[in-house]
Amino acid sequence: MIFSQPSCIKKYSGNPILSPQDIPFEAAQIYNAGVTKFNGKYVMVFRDDYGRTEADFQKQREIAVLTGEPYKWPPNTQITLGLAFSDDGFHWEVQPKPCFELQTEEIYHVYDPRLSVIDNRCYMCFAANTRHGVIGGIAVTDDFSSFEILNLTAPDNRNMVLFPEKINGKFMRLERPFPVYSREGDEDFDIWCAKSPDCCYWGEHKLLLGRENVPFANSKIGPAAPPVKTEKGWLTTFHGVRNVPEELYSWHPDWHKVYYGGLMLLDLEDPTKIIGMYNEPILVPEHKYELEGMRGSVMFPGGMILEESGEVKIYYGAADTVECMAVADIAGLLKLCGQ
Repeated sequence: MIFSQPSCIKKYSGNPILSPQDIPFEAAQIYNAGVTKFNGKYVMVFRDDYGRTEADFQKQREIAVLTGEPYKWPPNTQITLGLAFSDDGFHWEVQPKPCFELQTEEIYHVYDPRLSVIDNRCYMCFAANTRHGVIGGIAVTDDFSSFEILNLTAPDNRNMVLFPEKINGKFMRLERPFPVYSREGDEDFDIWCAKSPDCCYWGEHKLLLGRENVPFANSKIGPAAPPVKTEKGWLTTFHGVRNVPEELYSWHPDWHKVYYGGLMLLDLEDPTKIIGMYNEPILVPEHKYELEGMRGSVMFPGGMILEESGEVKIYYGAADTVECMAVADIAGLLKLCGQ
């Protein structure tokens, strides 16, 4: 199945907006950033993978061929979160050192940040690898130099995003549990929502969107950038994954997944209700920087900003290697969702 990029969404001619060579500390892949506007500045917290290169992957591939043993990922992979600021949302100044790390006896990696400003404070959702599974977390900061951890989930959960305001007095988040056992061992994951009185304790969990209701995904779906508020509803991106028979460009063998960006509209008063959805992807891999990288054909939105002019900036990781952006008009995006 072949999809086309909607004409109302234009990828920035200066992509990628952030690459490993732009980082003043060790970096091999820069992607899946959270982006927002905070205290008069555009702010980006980006995922930085380091300690592995394409040559490291190739070496592990050669070892597997020579020994006949299963392919192993390169050792010593590290992940940290970096920080960048911008005056216009296009050109970024990276800060000289990472801004957030969380390492304990149990947690060894944090990654995939998502930013939401609520009541003049910046909240950051993130994923964390632990010795007993993948969890999601929420932290809050006022200055990006110190963070307060508010919530850590049980395994296995990730891709959490917060709505940028309380709804009926409660925080609300979208999330993507991945219960392999209950779905007969398949990567068939869905988008759920939950509510909280204080951003620490979460309940009222409810299915928002099942994978089977996304025509372009035959594998898993999950939240992407945090929602933005429009007069028609909460405009929300998500990611949808399609397994394909052919092996795609990748630094490691056996890569058969295409990641697309999707779009839906949720009810303003009750965001557990979907009132519109575009049945094709809004972000389709087509350029070399999207098709080739650590994992080619991966598009992952992590930030969306609605400007007063009606312009929408969409930030996305490409090929799990670089950070990119696209722009659109809010009217065009709402039209895709039937509004």
